[in-house]
Amino acid sequence: MSNFQLHPMLKNLGSIFCKAAVLGALSLTAHAQAWQPTKSVEFIVPAGTGGGADQMARFVQGLITKHKLMNQPMVVINKSGGAGAEGFLDAKNARPDGHKIIITLSNLFTTPLATGVPFNWKDLTPVQMLALDEFVLWVNAESPYKTVADYVKAVKAAEDGKFKMGGTGSKQEDQIITVALEKATGKKMTYIPFKGGGDVAVQLVGKHIDTTVNNPIEAASHWKAGTLRALCVFDHDPMPYPAKITSTQSWKDVPTCRSQGLDVEYLMLRGIFMPPKSTPAQVAFYQDLLNKVRALPEWKEFLEAGAFKDIALSGKEFQDWLTAAETEHTRLMTEAGFLAKDRKSTRLNSSHGYISYAVF
Repeated sequence: MSNFQLHPMLKNLGSIFCKAAVLGALSLTAHAQAWQPTKSVEFIVPAGTGGGADQMARFVQGLITKHKLMNQPMVVINKSGGAGAEGFLDAKNARPDGHKIIITLSNLFTTPLATGVPFNWKDLTPVQMLALDEFVLWVNAESPYKTVADYVKAVKAAEDGKFKMGGTGSKQEDQIITVALEKATGKKMTYIPFKGGGDVAVQLVGKHIDTTVNNPIEAASHWKAGTLRALCVFDHDPMPYPAKITSTQSWKDVPTCRSQGLDVEYLMLRGIFMPPKSTPAQVAFYQDLLNKVRALPEWKEFLEAGAFKDIALSGKEFQDWLTAAETEHTRLMTEAGFLAKDRKSTRLNSSHGYISYAVF
């Protein structure tokens, strides 16, 4: 059985540094008062509408507006061209005046590796990790696969390419997990990319594909409606939320893939960054703002509904996590054969001026 796991540092940093991050946050409020936005703030989403990153950004923006946590308006803007390169380059090239922030997912690492776009996470100013997002192995509820064992047995018995895996974008998180599943089962799948996680879930409901690895929030409504079945979560530990989503199951009831003999683990970043050379006072303002968001009961409800891993990191702890994650994604992308052949000479060529991948 293939052993595909996150580097131990990526799994343990949250528990090791969460306490330090909380203690550090106590000193932010006074520092943050030294700077305030003087005009509307752009909240860039390097992904399309409706996906997990977009949903989180719009939820955060909604809470800030509802509770009047900021004196200036915040506007969410989607810039998804080039697997998120459009958004990343916009943030990279922006003036460090404190009026632009960007939410990131793991395309922070995969996009430059796969496309050769001239960008690295170090080109931005890290603000805070908001959470880590899970991946779940989904099948249609009417399929014969009721357990991971049923699923793996069927994949192994099928011809190469018979099983159709739907996912968001190409050479991104969903396809990385697909390659890991291929290695674990010894069989090739046909990977079909779609615009976003919502589209992927709909395709599975319609039986146009056989399986997906959607984030929980992208498939929760279909699971609740009884049209999809959750087989396992690609994490070391079960999801901690006990409230029933379906008539019989909660997120906590979904077993880990590893416990079912499928040794594959993967978590995705949900983090906030600013343009390069943003000042400590600007960063402190947004850290304080995000801590206020995280303290709201609505945020806790959002995390539970989407089964997010509740981890907040900032400062050196966040940078250490990012460094480890970049190393790990370089390894994963190399093993999957997803690295751009000549990352220095890759051209940007979509209607947005970027390579035509899409990430959500």
